[in-house]
Amino acid sequence: MFAVYIIVFICWKSVSHAAPSACENLLHPLEQLDFHHLEGSWALVAGSVSDPAHLESLKSRDSARIIFAGNNDTSKISFTRVFSSHDSCQYMHSNITLQGSSFTFEQLNVTVTALNTSCSDCVAMRFDKSKQVQRFYLFSRSREVGQTEMEEFKAQAACLNITAPFVMDPSKELCPEKISGNPEGQNA
Repeated sequence: MFAVYIIVFICWKSVSHAAPSACENLLHPLEQLDFHHLEGSWALVAGSVSDPAHLESLKSRDSARIIFAGNNDTSKISFTRVFSSHDSCQYMHSNITLQGSSFTFEQLNVTVTALNTSCSDCVAMRFDKSKQVQRFYLFSRSREVGQTEMEEFKAQAACLNITAPFVMDPSKELCPEKISGNPEGQNA
């Protein structure tokens, strides 16, 4: 009888490892980040964070975008974060290095991993610091996504055990991609 229990246990273990869970499927990283796909501007559609204090910061922004720009070396690229808040634009530039499905900020201890998404013109990015999820953002070439894509993003955030996503207001203007000749109200 003991042998039967052992066989049942072994069979159960092999079946339980064979089928990935819903969260494993939702949180599966991209195989490889493609700079040519990333290049250009992406509007922030929604964000979820691990710390509720960061959620208040996210909610205080009118809009946000990220911009990927490269040079001859497509593994080392420029990453610009542009935030609009209270009629003011803030620009934050960083150099990043692409590595498989993720990139790292050279100046910070932050790794960003792109996760699979069903949205063809979107990128879902998980920002980790010291291997702990800090933020999770959905960026798109457009300002809005469909209900199916948003539900998928909400499910991904739930799997990461972070706050429910905050959806940005697509009617709010994005800051220009580059700082204009008039630096008033803009931080570099």
